[in-house]
Amino acid sequence: MENSLSNGHRFRRIPRQSVAVHPNMDPLLDENLEQWPHLNELVQCYRTDWIKDESKYGHYESSSPSSFQNQIFEGPDTELETEMHLSRARQTKMEDITDDDIPSTSGRQFLGTPFPESYPSKVLKHFGQSPLPAYEPAFDWENEHSMIFGQRIPAAHIMRGLKISVKVLSLSFQAGLVEPFYGTICLYSRERREKLSEDFFFHILPAEMQDVQVASESRGIFFLDAPSASVCLLIQLEKPATEEGGATPSVYSRKEPVHLTEREKQKLQVWSRIMPYRESFAWAIIPLFDNSISATSGGCASPNCPVASTASISGSSSHEVALEPIAKIMLEDKLAHSSGGSVVVEISNLNKVKESYTEDSLQDPKRKVHKPVKGVLRLEIDKLQAGQADLENISESGSVTNDSVDLGDRPTDSTLIKSLSNGADGPHNSKVKLNFHDEKGTPRNGTNPLGNLDFHANDFQAFDFRTTTRNEPFLQLFHCVYVYPLTVSLSRKRNLFIRVELRKDDADIRKQPLEAIFPREPGASLQKWAHTQVAVGARVASYHDEVKVFLPAIWTPQHHLLFTFFHIDLQTKLEAPKPVLIGYASLPLATHAQLRSDICLPIMRELVPHYLQDTNKELLDYLEEGKNVFKLRLRLCSSLYPVNERVRDFFLEYDRHTLRTSAPWGSELLEAINSLKNVDSTALLQFLQPILNMLLHLIANGGETLQVAAFRAMVNILTRVQQESVDDNERNRFLVQYVDYAFDDFGGHQPPVYPGLCTVWGSLARSKAKGYRVGPVYDDVLAMAWFFLELIVKSMALEQTRLLYNTLPLGEDVPPMQLKEGVFRCIMQLYDCLLTEVHERCKKGLSLAKRLNSSLAYFCYDLLSVIEPRQVFELVSLYLDKFSGVCQSVLHDCKLTFLQIICDHDLFVEMPGRDPSDRNYLSSVLIQEIFLTWDHDDLSMRAKWQSGTWFLYTHPHTHLYLAAHTPPRHTRAARILVVLLCKHEFDARYQKQEDKLYIAQLYFPLIGQILDEMPVFYNLNATEKREVVICILQIVRNLDDASLVKAWQQSIARTRLFFKLMEESLILFEHKKPAESMLMGCSSRNALGDGPVSPKYSDRLSPAINNYLSEASRHEPQGGTPENGYLWNRVNSQLSSPSQPYSLREALAQAQSSRVGASAQALRESLHPILRQKLELWEENLSAAVSLQVLEISDKFSMAAAAHNIATDYGKLDCITTLFMSFFSQNQSLAFWEALLPVFFRVFELHGATLMARENDRFLKQAAFHLLRLAIFRNDNIRKRAVIGLKILVRSSFYHFMHTARLRVMLTITLSELMSDVQVTQMKSDGMLEESGEARRLRKSLEEMADDHRSPNLLRECGLPENALISIPERFAENRWSWSDVKSLSESLLMALDACLEHALLASLMSTDRYAAAESFYKLAMAFAPVPDLHIMWLLHLCDAHQEMQSWAEAAQCAVAVAGVVMQALVSRNDGVWSRDHVASLHKICPMVSSDITSEASAAEVEGYGASKLTVDSAVKYLQLANKLFSQAELHHFCASIVELVIPVYKSRRVYGQLAKCHTLLTSIYESILEQESSPIPFTDATYYRVGFYGDRFGRLDRKEYIYREPRDVRLGDIMEKLSHIYESRMDGNHTLHIIPDSRQVRGDELQPGVCYLQITAVDPVMEDEDLGSRRERIFSLTAGGSMRARVFDRFLFDTPFTKNGKTQGGLEDQWKHRTVLQTEGSFPALVNRLLVIKSESLEFSPVENAIGMIETRTAALRNELEEPRSSEGDQLPRLQSLQRILQGSVAVQVNSGVLSVCTAFLSGEPATRLRSQELQQLIAALLEFMAVCKRAIRVHFRLIGEEDQDFHSQLVNGFQSLTAELSHYIPAILSEL
Repeated sequence: MENSLSNGHRFRRIPRQSVAVHPNMDPLLDENLEQWPHLNELVQCYRTDWIKDESKYGHYESSSPSSFQNQIFEGPDTELETEMHLSRARQTKMEDITDDDIPSTSGRQFLGTPFPESYPSKVLKHFGQSPLPAYEPAFDWENEHSMIFGQRIPAAHIMRGLKISVKVLSLSFQAGLVEPFYGTICLYSRERREKLSEDFFFHILPAEMQDVQVASESRGIFFLDAPSASVCLLIQLEKPATEEGGATPSVYSRKEPVHLTEREKQKLQVWSRIMPYRESFAWAIIPLFDNSISATSGGCASPNCPVASTASISGSSSHEVALEPIAKIMLEDKLAHSSGGSVVVEISNLNKVKESYTEDSLQDPKRKVHKPVKGVLRLEIDKLQAGQADLENISESGSVTNDSVDLGDRPTDSTLIKSLSNGADGPHNSKVKLNFHDEKGTPRNGTNPLGNLDFHANDFQAFDFRTTTRNEPFLQLFHCVYVYPLTVSLSRKRNLFIRVELRKDDADIRKQPLEAIFPREPGASLQKWAHTQVAVGARVASYHDEVKVFLPAIWTPQHHLLFTFFHIDLQTKLEAPKPVLIGYASLPLATHAQLRSDICLPIMRELVPHYLQDTNKELLDYLEEGKNVFKLRLRLCSSLYPVNERVRDFFLEYDRHTLRTSAPWGSELLEAINSLKNVDSTALLQFLQPILNMLLHLIANGGETLQVAAFRAMVNILTRVQQESVDDNERNRFLVQYVDYAFDDFGGHQPPVYPGLCTVWGSLARSKAKGYRVGPVYDDVLAMAWFFLELIVKSMALEQTRLLYNTLPLGEDVPPMQLKEGVFRCIMQLYDCLLTEVHERCKKGLSLAKRLNSSLAYFCYDLLSVIEPRQVFELVSLYLDKFSGVCQSVLHDCKLTFLQIICDHDLFVEMPGRDPSDRNYLSSVLIQEIFLTWDHDDLSMRAKWQSGTWFLYTHPHTHLYLAAHTPPRHTRAARILVVLLCKHEFDARYQKQEDKLYIAQLYFPLIGQILDEMPVFYNLNATEKREVVICILQIVRNLDDASLVKAWQQSIARTRLFFKLMEESLILFEHKKPAESMLMGCSSRNALGDGPVSPKYSDRLSPAINNYLSEASRHEPQGGTPENGYLWNRVNSQLSSPSQPYSLREALAQAQSSRVGASAQALRESLHPILRQKLELWEENLSAAVSLQVLEISDKFSMAAAAHNIATDYGKLDCITTLFMSFFSQNQSLAFWEALLPVFFRVFELHGATLMARENDRFLKQAAFHLLRLAIFRNDNIRKRAVIGLKILVRSSFYHFMHTARLRVMLTITLSELMSDVQVTQMKSDGMLEESGEARRLRKSLEEMADDHRSPNLLRECGLPENALISIPERFAENRWSWSDVKSLSESLLMALDACLEHALLASLMSTDRYAAAESFYKLAMAFAPVPDLHIMWLLHLCDAHQEMQSWAEAAQCAVAVAGVVMQALVSRNDGVWSRDHVASLHKICPMVSSDITSEASAAEVEGYGASKLTVDSAVKYLQLANKLFSQAELHHFCASIVELVIPVYKSRRVYGQLAKCHTLLTSIYESILEQESSPIPFTDATYYRVGFYGDRFGRLDRKEYIYREPRDVRLGDIMEKLSHIYESRMDGNHTLHIIPDSRQVRGDELQPGVCYLQITAVDPVMEDEDLGSRRERIFSLTAGGSMRARVFDRFLFDTPFTKNGKTQGGLEDQWKHRTVLQTEGSFPALVNRLLVIKSESLEFSPVENAIGMIETRTAALRNELEEPRSSEGDQLPRLQSLQRILQGSVAVQVNSGVLSVCTAFLSGEPATRLRSQELQQLIAALLEFMAVCKRAIRVHFRLIGEEDQDFHSQLVNGFQSLTAELSHYIPAILSEL
């Protein structure tokens, strides 16, 4: 059996460390104790090993959780991935970081492996990390365990105070050290002026006397409650008693530094060898703490508190302080793990003992100053980590991590006594010097990993006297008395010393004393006596000795102390000096041991037998006349002998009862038991454990009366202990310690306690239930029920182990024990009674009920590990039946707590059901109850909680929670679920896939319940939803596909709800970026504090975050940067700021406490940068894990849907499409994008036809939009995947539509939407705009889309097969992929991008350069032509722009173009109003309207866009607008064509009123045309100018020529001024604008650098059938024949005169003519004001051809006027006017130029000789014809004129005659002709 407990099946033996008891004391105790049962009980109690139930507080082996990888959340303009790679590369170059140096990402030191995917290969490999570990990265089972109401915390005794070790290193004197020195060190309180501990003895030998083996290595170890300024070390030194006439002690304190002479040295050495007795020599007091500590000492009750606040020494001005810190204690945490950093103290303020002194008088300010000794004592002082099995400590000797001494706290420890100082109150001149050593390598006294002190065998643990006065149970056996002889007052001077011994009796004076005196040398056996110091030459001898005497277990009145007084002669003789006996004193122990005051005794001269007896007192002879001259003090320290009389009485009566020496009824015992309630609390606590043991004996074995009395006494004692101790816990720690460790059910030597305990308690409970009066004790029983229940379970468990141990095969667990029927019935009845109490008291709202409820739950919890589970189920089901259904809120709370506790048991997963078919009764109950909680929560309470004040409390385990008074049950239920799943997930026992699957199936019904009642889920708040969703995702993750598919097979609506949950989870865990626009957002990791970051999760941080942050704050960053090094570098600059506290824990506490009630946003901003970084990391990983998990589920769903074995809407597959839309619209991590593409490909492969159908237009458009959005990203990995995504869409388009027209529409629409979000331009340094990175990247992506060479590599990089695009899907026969189509699609998108870019670049010039603005609108309209809506939109923008410029014709053309788009769509739909001919006639007006009818318009029917807007009415509206604008431009012939297109609409609708209006309108249009034609001044609708641009500041206009169409009133000067104004603004400081004044051709070599040139020339439009080679001059008028032709021009000409002789001007004979004909791109009027010249031709005319042309032109004009038919006489007037005008210019006398100048130039002198005869003939013929026509015209003129024009006519006739006469000089034949 003894092994059974140590063998570790269930119980573990914890050996006692007997610290204070000397091993050789046993003989005194091993007397026959059988006759003293209480002593036996006491000794057993202190000596037997503790027995700890290992499984009591749950057993949990955590699997190592996965580490957080850096998740990269890229924005369009971030490239975090590259930055991280670079920073890692730099880091590895700079240093090789060891794994230990890298701080873990969350609290625990995680292993750097990703999520353990050690599953069999057949299992689907998951896409990402498991969501639950990501949500709870710092899951702490113990902490969660302790958060349950009625929490049971193991009795991890919080070690109050400190342990200090002191080691004497050396002693040196100025004079030299030649004799041995001895000394003692103890703790001393200056305040109370008393010793706090026993003495630690040490000795120092001079070098020549030292034996190597005996060198003093021992340390004294002292215990301290708390740092206090009054606690000091009292050091007293002794040396051999001084020889008379020898070297006196004053040699050590001489002022002049004189060394001992050789003779003195020899004398001292010889003397010290022969003198065994010592005298006191010097003393010193060393304060351990400076005064600053005293104020705060109250707070330093844990081992974590630094010993002092700073490493400073405070002292009076006379103190000389030398500090030599070798390590900065505050910041160096090398010492953190307490390998023991020690302080070396050099004490130079040793005070020589000059006169007698006592410890009490040391602090007396009036006493004489002792001479300082010129010497230094060196000590090494060390603060030890408090171990777990020390004198004070109750807990097991194991793991520090189990209790609240957290290894993580140690960096904040100082682990040293940081200030050893001398109090400022000492007048003596002290010198204390400190050196700090970091003894890292030495395995001296550091704590080992378990936290136990590694004591050396010869370490002396000084007994702490306060142990005897504390209100705490005694845990060790100590039984001794300390004797302090104080003074002996004699009438003459003596050299007196005293011998102290313990004697058993006084019968025989020769009998040897007992060996009971503690030896001074370590390791020696007990001595028979001890000697004090010698008081040299003193009348009043003072002593400072402490003699420790071990006492016998049983005292008799005969036991006494005997003191023998000796005088010794201190002169050197031939032999060693002999002591001379002077007298004796005796002290009986029984009478005096308990006295604390001083005792005075007389000294007897001699001893006689029986000297103690009063009868012999007369026989004795006393010194000093029998006065009490000997004064001494005793201090009894015993854990065997109770000072309290009532306790002694109880022990005595217990002995009598046990030994059956008293009467059988035991009334004295009953009285003694009853009187225990009056024992004072200190005595009760000190002997608590043995008293409880004895009462349990009586309960187990006594009769009924005794049982009840013992039980009641026990209840009373327990209640007092609970109430009177300082402990605030529900379970008092002394009681817990008793149950958990000390109670061992009497070692199995007697029947177990539990049946008796159950019986006596059960009978009391039944009496109460029956209504009997059981007194107030019953409430106490309920309050202390936990203690009895735990005792019962431990008793059962010990019995189970002891019964079954021997029969058990090695390595097997103990099987559960079947309780006997009677006992089990008794327990059931008791349990039932207690449940009733809970039920009744809950209704009254008593807190006792909730505590009792928890105790009952823990009772079941504990029984599960001990007895047959079926028996436990009886109890559990009894509970659940009593509390079934929806009950009162307090009861419901209790029920939740009960379930929470039971389900916390480590066997929970393996629990059977009620009957074999029921898999796990408890899990189904739990799920129902949790759901019930969500469904029926008290809404009023939730409202209070939502608005209530939030405050922080720090859990004992230092986890921070934001909480209101109690969280609502909603929240609690959700939390229970998360914690439970975490317990399974992280449990090392359940890491196999089949275990995970079993657990998932266990909880799967919860998802069904939520789907059945979704409103319940929607009523939860965000934090609760998150908790629920995480659980759902975790369950689904571990579920097998078959079970998951079942969830989707029930109904379409239910499947839809399931995916609604998935959508919710994406929204709840979305990783939001800073609140900027969708695309402009930068990465979430902006330099911290750059701007407000939107709160990522909830307004109130969930417990998960708090756990995680608290855990993270324990790990200070050390040296190496973590994985995201470059991010941390940004942070480091802020770490040293004075406002940030250094410790992360302080920082967190400060942030949380200063932000009580603040939002998560405020809390986040107040966090320490490193913690904020950790928080970011957590959120990123969590978001990524959730998204990847949902992606994995959607992939499974897609495959299941392909097999058609689930219930969903196969027409739309809305479950898939909504999820994908959520994926795309949220900010996702790089890992997600990498995983998404293969799934995206698979989904389109399996469901392409459905997804590409019109029903899914919205999805397709969203997908296209987001793929284009991702194509802008700077991160190449994301951009590449977007390109492949677009190709996947194109592929589906080929196979399901046969063409890409529809997809082109989609992409064009989405590109348009994207452009409104993307910044396509950026500012250059010179203030100009340029193309932005986003636009460049989008262009690159669109080019890559059509790049067939790069495609295979891209596919491979994105994880798809190289032939993914060109492979033929199932159900298709031929390959439909076409690269040429993809290229044309890519080009059309690029065109749209360029148009948008150009439009954006012109933003600043829009208002000034209207031409460019119109052109950019035009380009946009053309680029978005595939989408009618967008095409029309941009055309209308353009139309508005033209109207603002009053360019009516161009605006009208835009309206026509819009009408054309609508009309084409209608004709392609066979709408029946218009036909292809109508479209063709519209094409004639506006050539941009295509006459080809395509189905593109119908393809454009996309959500929000489409042909539905293209109606006949809208076409008519735009035609009417065009008509209005053309009439404003006075282009009436166009108006006629347009009105004729409107007429068929009204005809088809039979709207005769409108038809009448149309015809009236037509009439007025034709009249306007007639009016224009009959006007004497030819009608011009516009003027045209050629503008050439030369210069690099013109950008893309450089070296290009344009024809500008301007209103007809714009002259050359006007357009010059207008263009100069536009382009001067574009010139910078280095460029000027210059206008070329002529129209000659510009040569590049003539242009100066730095100058930009404009060349502006008026040009004439060329009619369609005009002969451009004619030499005639062009007088441009639309005369007869050209009237009805449309004024549509695409060719223009201008003539440039020049000379070939180099002169700028010459006569007609030198004047050549250059005719330039320009052709434009398109015709005027166009949609824009200027058109690019695409072709230029030129002709040259010689001077004579020019002359002939001039004459022929005038002839033709006259003839034209004469021959034009006039319909009636009424038209004569305009004809007369035009005839007069032409004639006046031809034949008037004053005209000496014209015809006459031609003759003088060509027909006279030298030029005439140069003409060829043909040219001469042509010239003469032209002149003759001209004159003949003039003659005819004059005749016609005569017929037309009236009276008033007679004078003018005669002038014309005279002019003609004189001209004929002049011409006849050159052409004689003219006279005969005319």
